[in-house]
This record gives sequence, structure tokens and C-alpha cells, in this order.
Amino acid sequence: MTLNRRISLLRRRQSADEDSGGRTSGFDPESLERGAKALREINSSPHAKQVFEVMRKQEQTRLAEVEAEKAKMAAIQIQLDIERQRNMAEEQRQLYQQQSQVKAQVMRQEDELARKRMQQEHETQRRNNAELVKMQEESSWRQEQARRATEEQIQAQQRQTEKERAQIEQETIRVKAMAEAEARAHEAKLTEDHNRRMLIERMNGEREKWLAAINTTFSHIEGGLRELLTDRSKLAMTVGGATALAAGVYMTREGARVSWGYINRILGQPSLIRESSMSKFPLPGAISQVAKRFLSTAAGAAKTSTGGSGFENVVLHPSLQRRIEQLAKATSNTKSHQAPFRNMLFYGPPGTGKTLVAREIARKSGLDYAMMTGGDVAPLGPQAVTKIHEIFDWAKKSKKGLLLFIDEADAFLCERNSIHMSEAQRSALNALLFRTGDQSRDIVLVLATNRPGDLDSAITDRIDEVIEFPLPREEERYKLLKLYLNKYLSGGGESHESKWGPVFRVRKKPQKITVKDLSDDVIREAAKKTEGFSGREIAKLVASVQAAVYGRPDCTLDSQLFKEIVDYKVSEHQQRIKLAAEGDKP
Repeated sequence: MTLNRRISLLRRRQSADEDSGGRTSGFDPESLERGAKALREINSSPHAKQVFEVMRKQEQTRLAEVEAEKAKMAAIQIQLDIERQRNMAEEQRQLYQQQSQVKAQVMRQEDELARKRMQQEHETQRRNNAELVKMQEESSWRQEQARRATEEQIQAQQRQTEKERAQIEQETIRVKAMAEAEARAHEAKLTEDHNRRMLIERMNGEREKWLAAINTTFSHIEGGLRELLTDRSKLAMTVGGATALAAGVYMTREGARVSWGYINRILGQPSLIRESSMSKFPLPGAISQVAKRFLSTAAGAAKTSTGGSGFENVVLHPSLQRRIEQLAKATSNTKSHQAPFRNMLFYGPPGTGKTLVAREIARKSGLDYAMMTGGDVAPLGPQAVTKIHEIFDWAKKSKKGLLLFIDEADAFLCERNSIHMSEAQRSALNALLFRTGDQSRDIVLVLATNRPGDLDSAITDRIDEVIEFPLPREEERYKLLKLYLNKYLSGGGESHESKWGPVFRVRKKPQKITVKDLSDDVIREAAKKTEGFSGREIAKLVASVQAAVYGRPDCTLDSQLFKEIVDYKVSEHQQRIKLAAEGDKP
């Protein structure tokens, strides 16, 4: 092997070392020169061939080691690549796993939040439902309490009214009997002798007159019988005349009975009507014209004297009174325009003016007025249906139109599902529904009740106007007190100055009622004390004042007596309410 070749071999080896070892510190020429020198020495040596052979083998070994090292390094690099890929895969898997866990956790949190939100919504809904149910129960309870309280008050007032009516009737009968007995005794004591003499003279005169008449009659009868028995033609004529007279009397009586029944059936007032402004029989032509002119003149004079409002005797709340006047005007205009009438429902405690207002509406609107009571229908039984139809047939005969006022309407117009309703009452209700199914141009139906909730739904469907009549307030009670004081204590007569007004003379007695120091302040104080009184109770209070005045020898009414009667009636009213409340307790 030549030197140059060896040098090139060394250079390649150096390059391989540089390649396998990485960076070197640089090329060393001295080493190369020493190597070249050593090669020249080896080349000149006799063992050069063996040395080069050993060197060649060493070089091959080294190259093999280098190749093995390269293979090892390649295997290591491959292992590293595999490990790196495994790590990357593991990291990717862990990343995916972490993302999945995060996503699952987010979904769990969202699900938990949704579940909590739904629970909160359900809880809120449940609380709302519970509050709604509670409010409905409280409303039902309040309505039931109000209904019971109203029924208790109505029953208490009815019991008290019946009791007071019975007491007043007993007292009236007793006073009347005592007065009549005293009057009879006084009259008998003063005129006993005179009556005895007059009776004896009258009896003697009547006896003589009857004796003379009997003698004369029997003498004439004796002469006539003697003449009839002797003359057969007169006897036959007399028998025929008597027979014809008897037949004529019989036919006249039967014909009159049939005619009267027909006239009564056509023109008569139905038995269920308790009060009516319709005349039962028409007047003849001339008399009818005179009567109409007289009634129109009287009505115009009354309207002029009272100012023309038409509701002077009705004391109501101003808003309620305005509504009543509007209804009266609307009803009058409806009648003049031939439009269908509107039915009405009046409800409220007893004694608040429902009947009086219905009568005033009929008068103000120019309609005839008729009043019936619902309590009269039930005793009729199966005949109630016929009587209901008779009322509506009779109402159509009115040329003005009729306002039919049904008081205590709940007595036979209650809910048809009620177990207390008989078959006859149900049939009567159906008959009324049949006759009021369409809007009428002949009849205005006005119902009055203390319990509007008991009316059948079909009846309330017929109603166009619903009006509540509450208990009078202080101002209305003050006006009612003044109205009834004028009504019960006024009678014309002479007067002199006083704080309250004139001195009135009672029409039926020579005594006069003198009113002393009864000022408006005293009356207004009484109006404050009578909280909860109805108009009827205030009228009874003033009637009690009148009775107390009549009980005094001088018939004088002063503020002290008036206050005593008011305090007594107020305590009586409170005691009635207390007894009614105790009686309704289980």
C-alpha cells in the first residue's frame, strides 16, 4: 500500500471520527506528519505487510464497530422516535381524557344547574300554587262567613221584626180594646136612660106598625084568594105568571153568574198579585175621559208642588239615587221608542227601600205597577204554573206597560239543583223562564232579594241591571230621621216658634204635639248612634217616639225623651244582633 493511499485512508478515518464524534477542535497537521513518518518507517520495515494487514483488519474492525455503532445509534434513534411517538400518543390520550373529563364535568355542572333551576322553578310554582289555593280558600271562607253573617242578620232581623210586629199588634189590640171599652162604657152611662126610652117607644111603634101591616096583608091575601078561587081564568094566569117569574129569576141568576165569571177571568186581577195600579174594570167613555183629565191635572199639580224630581220620599246614597233616576228616565224613553225593556235585580238587607224604589220607578216612567211575593208561589203547588201564566197574560192587557215587582224572589227562583226545591217550584221557575226568554216590550221584571247568590243562573241571565241597596250611611240616616219626624209628628194645626220647627196638631185627636228644643244637632247625634239601622228600623224608631209622646198628658216631645228612645232602640238593636249570633252557634 502506498503512502499516499495510507494518508488518504487516515484522512477518511479522521473524517469518520469527526462525523461520529461531532465537532472537533480542528485539524492537527503534526499528527498527520508523525503518522506519515510512522508509515514510512513501517513501509521500510520487513514486517510491513503484516503490520498493514493487522492495520487493515483493525480498520475493518473499526469500521464494523462504527457501522454497529451507527446501527445502534439508528436503533436508539428509532427507539427514541417510538418513545417520542408513544409519549405524544400518551399525551394526546391524556389530553383527550382531560378534555372528556372537563366536558363531562361541565355537562354535570350544567345538568346540576338545570336540575337545581328546575327544582327552584318547581318549588316556586308549588309555593305559588299553595298561595293561590290558600287565597282561594280564604276567599271562599270569607264569602261563606259573609253569607252566614248576612243570613244570620236577615234571620235575626226577621225574628225581631216578627216579634216586634206581634208586640205592636198585641199592644194595638189591647189599647184599642181598652179605648173601645171605655168609650162604650162612657156612652152607655150617659145615654142609658135615653136609649131605654127610645127603645121602648121604637118597639111600641114598630109593633103597632107590623100589626097593622100584617092585618092589611092578610085581608088583601084573603080577598085575592077568594077572588082567584072563584075565577078560574085569573087562577090560571096567576099560576103561569108565577112560573114565568121563577124561570126568569133562575135564568137571570145563572146568566149573571156565567157573565161575571167570564168578565172576572178576562179583566180580573190574578190572585198572586198583592198590589197593583191597574184598574180592574174599564170606565165608560165619558167618565173615562173626565177621570183621565182629573188624574193628569192632579199629577201635574203634585209634580209642581214637589219640584218634579219624583223621588222626594226616597232617601238613598246620592250616587245610587242618580242611578235610579237614570233608570227611570231610560225606562220612560224605552217605552216611548217602543224598544225592549231591561230587567232589574235589587239586592241588599231588608228595609233599605227596594219596594219603594220599584214603585217610584214605575210611577216616574209612566208604567203600571204590580207586586207579588215569591213566598206565595210554593203553597199553590201544581197550580203555581197556571198562576204564573195568568200574571203574564194579565200584564199584556196594560196599555202603558207593566213593571212587575217580585219581592223575596229567592223563595221560588232559587237554584234548581237545590234539594229543598219541590217539583211544583221547579215547574213554576221553568214557567217564569219560558215567559221571560225573550226581551219584552210589555213587562219590566224587577226582582228583589236579600240573597242574590241563591238565584238560579238562568234567572240572573235574564237580568240587565243589578243594583245593590246598602244600609244607609250617617247622612242618609239624618235625612230619614227628619223625613219620618215630619211624617209622624206633622198634622197641620197651629204653630209657634221653636228650635226645631212648628207645633203640629194631631189630625185624629184634639191634642197637639209640641216639639221643644229638638235641634238639628240632636237629630244628627241620633243619626251617628243608629249605625247599622235600615230605613225600616229608623221608621220604627220614630213610630216609637210618636207612641211615647202620645203617652204623655201634654203630648210634648223634647230632646230628653227623644234621646232616651234612641238609646233604647240602639241597645235593642245590639241585643238583637248578639242574640242572633249566639243562636247560630253550634
